[in-house]
Amino acid sequence: MVLGGKEARTLRKLAWLLLAWALGTAAAAQAPTQAPTNFQVRLETTRGPVVIAVHRDWAPRGADRFYELVTSGYYDKARFFRVIAGRWAQFGIAADPAVAARWRERTFPDDPPLRPNLRGRVAFAFAVPNGRTTEVFINLRDNSGTLDRQGFAPFGEVVEGMDVVDQFYSGYGENSGGGIRAGHQQQLFDGGAAYLAAHFPLLDAIRSAKVLPNSP
Repeated sequence: MVLGGKEARTLRKLAWLLLAWALGTAAAAQAPTQAPTNFQVRLETTRGPVVIAVHRDWAPRGADRFYELVTSGYYDKARFFRVIAGRWAQFGIAADPAVAARWRERTFPDDPPLRPNLRGRVAFAFAVPNGRTTEVFINLRDNSGTLDRQGFAPFGEVVEGMDVVDQFYSGYGENSGGGIRAGHQQQLFDGGAAYLAAHFPLLDAIRSAKVLPNSP
């Protein structure tokens, strides 16, 4: 069947509308969720509760990603796989390997560091510029002398439960995963929480992570 000029133009218009809708939907799916200006996240851990106050003006991209990860349930049941006594406690590889894989390449641009890495402050770990994804650490001491100049940008700080963080099991050191730059995390991504439970059973975990209602 040969379409007339009017029918052909109508079909072309519909095709363009469908394409525009598809592109808009894809862009919306990739766009980061903007976090509230200030909010608090409660981590229910195996040692007790920890509350992190997030300030978007400290590091907006980091705050947005952390908010997105928490509200999606990404950190639930994840282990604190890299705890170095007196230095930092790191988490952020999902308990479910399939979930970890979906987020592993979803990098976001760097925030300029606006606050020092003091004890209790929380920042994203990274290996290369603009390479942050999901891994986060809590400073167990004032690390500003070394971490600030490397570009680690705190987006929040522990306001309740720092005594809990200090109790996280640190006996495995770097052996239970290490940092991103060391290149020893593949087994954590492949095996998730089950792998860590089998090989490093004393590691502490996040039972759940939730944004607190009516956060200041």
